[in-house]
Amino acid sequence: MSAENSLSRAETDDLRRRLVVGLVGAALLVALLVVGLSWAKWLPYLDKTTSLSDTGAWDGAAIFDTATTASSPWAAGWDFTVAYFTAVWRALVVAVLVAAAVDALIPRRWLLAALGRRTAVSQSLVGGIVSMPSMMCTCCSAPVARSLRQRGTPVAGCIAYWVGNPVLNPAVLVFLLLVLPWQYAVVRLLVGVVVVVGAGVAVSRFLERRQVAAAVADVDAAPDDDAGSLREMPGRYLRSLTRFTVVLVPEYVVAVFAVGMVSGPLSNFDGITQQLGVVAVLLVAVVATALVVPTGGEIPVIAAVTAAGASAGVGGVLLIALPALSLPSMLMVGRSFGWRATGLTAGVVVVGSLAAGGMLAVLS
Repeated sequence: MSAENSLSRAETDDLRRRLVVGLVGAALLVALLVVGLSWAKWLPYLDKTTSLSDTGAWDGAAIFDTATTASSPWAAGWDFTVAYFTAVWRALVVAVLVAAAVDALIPRRWLLAALGRRTAVSQSLVGGIVSMPSMMCTCCSAPVARSLRQRGTPVAGCIAYWVGNPVLNPAVLVFLLLVLPWQYAVVRLLVGVVVVVGAGVAVSRFLERRQVAAAVADVDAAPDDDAGSLREMPGRYLRSLTRFTVVLVPEYVVAVFAVGMVSGPLSNFDGITQQLGVVAVLLVAVVATALVVPTGGEIPVIAAVTAAGASAGVGGVLLIALPALSLPSMLMVGRSFGWRATGLTAGVVVVGSLAAGGMLAVLS
C-alpha cells in the first residue's frame, strides 16, 4: 500500500512539474508574440494605416522595380534581396524566435489540444483564425508553420496558418480599403477565406488516410519529450533557435536572391496580358504564386498594373496569388509538409486567384 501511495505521489509530482514547465513555456511564447508582433507588425501597421488614411495613396513603388532597373541578373538579385529584407527583417526575426519557442517550449499535447480538431474543415478554420493576429508574409509565416507541423499539428491547420497569415491579414484588408476600390477588399476577404480553408481541406484529404492516422498515432503514443525541467528550458530553446537559424535562414536568402534575379521580366504582368490575351491570366496566376513580396507588397503592384491598362481581372489574380505563397516559402516548408502537399497548396492558390480575378471583373 505504501509503495502504491509512493508511486501515486511520484506521478502527481511529475504531472505537476510538467504542468509548471508547460505554463512557463506558454507564458514565454505569449510574451514573445506580444512584444515581437508589437515591434514588427502591430505598431508599424498602425502608423501605416494613419498615413494611408491621410493620403489615400501607397507610399513607395512596387518591390519588383528594384530588379527591373538593375544592370544585370546578379545586380537584380542583389538589389531585390536588399529591398526585400529591408522590408521584412523584423518579421523574420520574430518568426524564427517564435518558431523555436513552439518547437522547444510548448508541450506537444498542448499544441494538439489547441489546434487539433476532428475534421479538416475545423482544423483549417482554427489555423486561419490563429494566423490573423500574426500578419506575416508567406515567407515569415513559413518557419512557424514548419515548426507546428514538426510538432505533430494536423497538416490542415498548418496549411491554413501558413496561407492565412498573408491572405487574411487584417491590416492589409484595411490598406486595400484605403488605397484601392472597395471591391478589392471584399474579394480578398471572401476568396481568401475559401482559399485558406480549401487549401487545408484539400491537402488533408489528398494525403493518404493511413499515413495521416499513423502520424497522429505516433504523436499520441510517443513519450512526452516536453517533460524537461525549467533548468533545461533555456538550452532546449537555444538549440532549437540555432537549428532554425542555421538551416532556414541561409536557404531563405538564397531562394529570395534567385527569385529576385528573374522577378524583373516575370513581373511585367501588363505586358504579358497584352501579348498573350486570356491565356496570360493563367500564366500570371502561376508566376505570381512563385514570386515573393513583403506584407502589403501586392498593393503597389496591382495599382501600377491596373494604371498601365491591365483589367480588373488581372488585378484580382494578383490580389491572391502574389501574397499567398512564394517559391522561397514553399521551399522552407516542403520537407515538413511534403512536396505533394506543398504543390497542391500552390494549385489551390492558383485556382483561388483565378476565381478572385473573375469575381473582381464582375464587380468592377
